[in-house]
Parts: sequence; C-alpha cells; structure tokens
Amino acid sequence: MVENMEPERKVDAEAEETSTPTRLKSILESLLFAAAEPVAVGKLTEILPGYERRQIARALSQLSEEYEREERGFRLQQVAGGYQLRTIGANAEFVKALLQQRPARLTRASLETLAVIAYRQPVTRPEIEAIRGVDVDAVLATLGERRLIRVLGRKDVPGRPLLYGTTPEFLETFGLKDLSSLPTLEEIGASADALERAASAVATSGESAAAEPGESPAEPEQPSAEEE
Repeated sequence: MVENMEPERKVDAEAEETSTPTRLKSILESLLFAAAEPVAVGKLTEILPGYERRQIARALSQLSEEYEREERGFRLQQVAGGYQLRTIGANAEFVKALLQQRPARLTRASLETLAVIAYRQPVTRPEIEAIRGVDVDAVLATLGERRLIRVLGRKDVPGRPLLYGTTPEFLETFGLKDLSSLPTLEEIGASADALERAASAVATSGESAAAEPGESPAEPEQPSAEEE
C-alpha cells in the first residue's frame, strides 16, 4: 500500500506546482486594472502576503498568455520595472475616439533631445547642445514638465553642470521594459543622420506600444520656431 501511494503523492505535488489558483489571478487582475502605473512583483507580494513571489510571477505569466491566446483587447506587459494592462495598438484609435482626447505630442526637437539623453545618459546640457547644435534650455524644461527626464546629479567638472537622464515615466510612455529595450546605436547606424534615426526609434517604440485608456504614445509634430 505504501509503495502504491508514493507515485500519487508525486503527481499531486507536480500538479500543485504548475497550477495557479483562480482566486489569485482574479485578485491580480483587479489590482492591475485599478493601478494608475506599472506595479512591480515586489509590491504585489507585499499586498498579497498569503502568496509567494514565485506564485505571483507564475500567475502573471499565465494571465499574459491567456490574454494573447484569446486575442483580448488588452495585454499584460512588463513596463518600467512592473506589470501593466495596456490596450493593444490595433484598438488605440477607437479608444482615442471614445475619450476624444488629443494624443500627447512631442516636437521633433523634443524627440531628438530625448534620444540624446536616452542613449548618452547621464549627459549634461552643454553635451546635448554640442550634439544637436542648438540651445536646448526650452526643450529640457518641456521634457522635465512631462516627467520624461530628470536631474541625476552634477558632473564633477568646472561649473558642475547638471546631469540628465530618463525617468520611469519615459519607459512607460514608450512601452519599454527597460533601457536595454531601446535599439542599439549599431542597429540604428552610425551615419550622419544617426540622431534622427535614434529619435525615430524612440517614437516608433511609443507608437507600437499598446496605449492605455486615456493615454496615447507620444507622437512627433513639426517643431516650433523657438524649439528649432
């Protein structure tokens, strides 16, 4: 009798390891739906003390697979160090029509400056201006107001200029898991128009990402005279 029970116990253990309680997935859906920003697995683990981190990670993976397999109108994506429910890009135009909101736009000057910061961070204003060849004070202020860039500190050189870098909001806006998700400069090319290609790559990342209800990826528009 003892010998016959051992295989059964093994099967039960394997089933327990691979199965995810429906209740856990239900709770995670509610939390992600209510969250205004990406939620890290660590935060979810704090909120759900009755579940282990590996259980939560497995449940998130299963939810993501289910949404894609069933061709749902949203996806569960890893964005800016956390998980977020995002509308699929194919349905973005209908969401915009429902909410009747104009997409948040970035000028070409803003996108080019943002590309320099994304690829060269930490970088100073003089270094950005040396690459772009124009004053970027106004553009930096705009990007800061939109929380796409932040001050990381000061460079240890005469004058101690401010160092700029991107923010988690930058990753969220462009649907990037982390900075390593950006195309490499080698992939973009090292030609004279590499900067424009980099800016286009940033814009493309945003346009291809699934848009959240009420929000749309940043889109380029013609620069104003003062931003040229």
